[in-house]
Amino acid sequence: MDQEVLSGYKRINNTNVYYEFYPNQVSDKTIVLLHGFLSSTFTYRHLISLLRKQYQVLSLDLPPFGKSSKTNSYVYSYKNIAETVIKVTESFELQKMIFIGHSMGGQIVLNILHMREELADKAILLCSSAYLKRAKIPLILTSYLPYFHRFVKFWFARNGVKKNLQEALFNHSIINEEMINGYMEPFLQDEIFVALTRMIRDREGDLPRKILKQIKTPCLLIWGEHDKSIPLKFGEKLKQDLSNSELIVLRETGHAIPEERPSEIFEYIKGFLETNPAAADH
Repeated sequence: MDQEVLSGYKRINNTNVYYEFYPNQVSDKTIVLLHGFLSSTFTYRHLISLLRKQYQVLSLDLPPFGKSSKTNSYVYSYKNIAETVIKVTESFELQKMIFIGHSMGGQIVLNILHMREELADKAILLCSSAYLKRAKIPLILTSYLPYFHRFVKFWFARNGVKKNLQEALFNHSIINEEMINGYMEPFLQDEIFVALTRMIRDREGDLPRKILKQIKTPCLLIWGEHDKSIPLKFGEKLKQDLSNSELIVLRETGHAIPEERPSEIFEYIKGFLETNPAAADH
């Protein structure tokens, strides 16, 4: 019989956060999954099917993405999103979690490690966003123009979901209708583009090196060799700045590694979680 999944919404920080919770009575480990920019829990569907058999899993749609609320009143800063994630985990009374973040989700994980290091047992960063600066002032000012969200929508439509997937994947043969529709669905309403406009203003830059060097949580970095969105050089730099980290490079793989390499990622995660944290601390 298939294990149960609890899905729904948590009202946190004046917004509705969509979650999928996969309880596992025999595991003492809870994995929290945070997706990347323009993505959702959907990106983890293959990995979830593997993880849930051995661990308890909580996957969130980070505001304003996926099924979570899209509002102009929420502050879409990394700090506030990280605080929102923390409050969701507290509502489930979770402790000593393993945080997994892909792309932008990795930067949210790093913010959580910086703010509340005691919450995390370990962390896994999949092609994590790092070293990005804040949006430039002219763009922020332009975002206040009436109907600016229509320009955001036009940009997204022009790029197209299929083209974005081709950029994110090394192996284009795995692109199918299910994948295209899954990534496109949250962008069929105008509200998401209003929220993305607000995010342009609210998003601060990625954590500076000074703060990264203070993070002591054991971190596993997994990168695609051919990542065009966040090239491997950023993973190598992150490994230097995170004192308790190791880097694994997946050959013939792009940015969307949960899509391309779920089985390999699962094996690396399992190995990482089964090692003694003290032994990894050099």
